[in-house]
Amino acid sequence: MQQKNAAVRRRASALVLAIAVVLGASACSGDAENVASPDEGGGAKPVAATGAVQAQPTDGAKNVAPGEPVQVSVSDGTIESVALTNPDGKQVAGETTPDKRAWSVTEPLGYGKTYTWSGAAVGADGKRLPIGGAFTTVKPKKQISGSLNVGDGQTYGVAMPVGITFDSKVTDKAAVEKALTVETTPKTEGSWAWLENDTAVHWRPKDYWQPDTQVKVDAKLYGKQLGEGVYGKSDVAASFQIGRSQVVKGNTQTHRMQVIRDGQQVADYPVSYGLDSDPGRVTRSGTHVVMTKHDKYFMNNPGYGYEDFEVSWAVRISNNGEFTHAAPWSAAQQGSSNVSHGCLNMSMADAKAYYDSVLPGDPVEIEGSSQQLGAKDGAYHDWTYSWDEWAGMSALNG
Repeated sequence: MQQKNAAVRRRASALVLAIAVVLGASACSGDAENVASPDEGGGAKPVAATGAVQAQPTDGAKNVAPGEPVQVSVSDGTIESVALTNPDGKQVAGETTPDKRAWSVTEPLGYGKTYTWSGAAVGADGKRLPIGGAFTTVKPKKQISGSLNVGDGQTYGVAMPVGITFDSKVTDKAAVEKALTVETTPKTEGSWAWLENDTAVHWRPKDYWQPDTQVKVDAKLYGKQLGEGVYGKSDVAASFQIGRSQVVKGNTQTHRMQVIRDGQQVADYPVSYGLDSDPGRVTRSGTHVVMTKHDKYFMNNPGYGYEDFEVSWAVRISNNGEFTHAAPWSAAQQGSSNVSHGCLNMSMADAKAYYDSVLPGDPVEIEGSSQQLGAKDGAYHDWTYSWDEWAGMSALNG
C-alpha cells in the first residue's frame, strides 16, 4: 500500500511540474512577442499596401477613340501631380476628383496623335509612384457630322420632333443612339427612330409635348466610332422650350380648318384643299407639322405649268409642296370646293391671321382625302406612325 501511495505522489508531482513549465513558457513567449491590444499602443502593426497607378487607355495603346474616357487613377494613395501632353508639348485640360485618387481629361483629344503621361502619386505607405506611359489616338478613315433641326433658346409647337441629319449614311446606328440624350422637364416619354435612308434620326414624344416643356438635346458624336473606320466629326447640342398648344384640324370634305389653342377653338376658316380627282394635287390626310413660314414665297411646279409664282403668308406643313397661304384667286371656292394643287388656300386676312399665330412644330391634322401623308412626303412625317411602330424604328429598341 505504501509503495502504491508513493507512486501516486510521484505522478502528481510530475504533472504539477509539467503545468508549471508550460505556463512559464507561455509567459516568456508573451513577453518576447510583446502582443498588445490597439489601446495599449506599440506591438505589431499591419504594413500599408503600396498604391498602384492605373491609366486608361493603357500604356502603348493604339487606335484609341478620342471620345472614350481618358483618365489616370491610384489605389491606396493620392495623385501628387499629373499631366497629359500632346505632340506639341501642350498640356491637355483635366480635373482631379475631390479625393485626389483620379484625374480625367476635360477637353476633346485630337485624331491621330500621341499623348504622353507624366507626374507622380503617393501610396498609403508614403512611397512616391511615377505616372508615365503614352497612347495614340485613331486616325479615322472617314468622319461624319450631324446637324440639328432645333436651335438654342427657340420655342416650338407641341408636335416638334428633334431631328439630327447626317452628311452621309450611318452604318452603326446603335452607336449613334448611345451618344444621344434628350433631357426634358417635365419628364417626357419618347424614342429615337431612323428615317430617310439611314441619314437622319428623329426623337419624338409618345404623345404631343406638354406646353412649356423644357428640352435639352445633346449629341456627343465627336471621337465616337460610328461604323467601321468612321468617327464623329463634332458634337451638337441645343436647349429649347415648347410653347402653347395649338392644333389645326382640317377636313377636305367640309372645306374647313379649325384652330384649337390650349383646348379652345379660336378660329374656323373656310379653305380650298387640293383637287380630289388628281392624285398629284390632292392634299394628304394625316398629321402634318409646321416647318417654316414666309411672308412671301415663290411656288414652283413645272409639271403643272407654273414657276416662281408668288404667294403671301405661306406656312409650310410638309416637304411635298403643301402650305397654307393666301389665295385671293380661289376666294369663290374657299369653304365650298377643292381646287388647289395641294395647298390650303385661304383669304388674305385669314392666311395672315393664321401666319401670325404659328410656331414651327405646330401640328396640322388633316382628314378626308384619298391620299395619306407618308415617308415619300419627307420631313416631318413622324406622327404618321403609331407609337409601337415608331419605337420599333430605334436601333436600340427594334
